[in-house]
Amino acid sequence: MAKKSIIAREAKREKLVAQYAEKRAALKKLAKNGDVDAQIALDKLPKNSSPVRLHNRCRLSGRPKGYMRRFGISRVAFRKLASEGKIPGVTKSSW
Repeated sequence: MAKKSIIAREAKREKLVAQYAEKRAALKKLAKNGDVDAQIALDKLPKNSSPVRLHNRCRLSGRPKGYMRRFGISRVAFRKLASEGKIPGVTKSSW
């Protein structure tokens, strides 16, 4: 399990990204057209409001590695839930 502070930091980043998404998109569009003032305004936005700074983490444990995008959880949590039959359409393979 990841530290609570790391999970909280990531949640804070997600909140900031959502909050500034429209403003950031509009400024990027202006900056792409060559508006220098838009670039300056874009630089003044919080760094954590950039979607690049987000990191995929398991929704259940906060584990950063072994993340499966399709399910939004780590491979460890996926295996546990799949074994318990809690993920629809997923069955244990045997040969």
